[in-house]
Amino acid sequence: MRWALIGASRIASSYMIDAIRAQDGAEIVSVLSADRSRGEAFAEEHKIARHTTDLAELLAADDVDAVYISTTNEKHHPQALAAIAAGKHVLCEKPLGMTLAEASEMVRAAADKGVVFATNHHLRNAGSHLAIREAIASGRIGEGLSVRVFHAVNLPEHLRGWRINNLSAGGGVIPDITVHDADTIRFHLGEDPTEVVAMAGSSGMGEGVEDSVMSVWSMPSGAMVQSHESFTHRFAETGIQVHGTKGSIYARNVMTQEPVGEVRLVTESGETQIPFDKHNLYHRALGLFSNAVKGEGRPSADGVDGVKSLAVALAVREAAQSGKAIRVDYGGF
Repeated sequence: MRWALIGASRIASSYMIDAIRAQDGAEIVSVLSADRSRGEAFAEEHKIARHTTDLAELLAADDVDAVYISTTNEKHHPQALAAIAAGKHVLCEKPLGMTLAEASEMVRAAADKGVVFATNHHLRNAGSHLAIREAIASGRIGEGLSVRVFHAVNLPEHLRGWRINNLSAGGGVIPDITVHDADTIRFHLGEDPTEVVAMAGSSGMGEGVEDSVMSVWSMPSGAMVQSHESFTHRFAETGIQVHGTKGSIYARNVMTQEPVGEVRLVTESGETQIPFDKHNLYHRALGLFSNAVKGEGRPSADGVDGVKSLAVALAVREAAQSGKAIRVDYGGF
């Protein structure tokens, strides 16, 4: 499969180029950047044959089968629709769009065109999270009672920019991190949040956007979820706790792009470590995407997963702004 990168981004250079090239027969033939000099330097550094500032030119190429979109959030919708119209398979960064209507349109357009469309939610590809999901599904903690998510981090200076000061580009911790946690909770519990309450604010980094948020979600099963995301916590560790009628899962330092952390199970019998595979998260995601293009299985997170994680994040932001409990609208999905 021959790929084009829409966005000369840090996530592309740090993770996705390697993950694409790790797939049998895959190559990257082109990269788009709005800044010609940046695109030229990116292409030279990563040994990509072509670079362009023109999306139509990139999509018109016969040697492009799929695109990976990692531009700022407000560009995802028009760029994905253009790629879909050109018959390209699409792997898009989260959040899929700025609104639920945008994300829904992307998913429906891909279905109508018959191309694979997926969301790059990395956490559900981690060995730690796969092990947590299996432990829950196999009944090791009994019926689920509650989940606590700790995803307050220190956003590195080189990643700040629009994320902390540009609402129109999709900045703020809610579209950046809460959307990931929404996908992760859905992955573990196999159900979608119904209602959320939240408080958000700026704790020293946000410039016109929220940099910290805490929210509580109700689930159809009756379980409750408490979630905390932030850009400003220099010394916090990340993790997730899942509590049930027969046991609890404690996972430390697993809300990350790296295959690290630990997972413990506590029951009446005592405490045990849950082992998990330390594979590369993005290699797995790209492998499943490539297989889906071949007609074998589905991506790890498809377009509907992207719509639903965005729907939860939008409800959290609305709840924080309004001070009211908000029902989550999934747009018919």
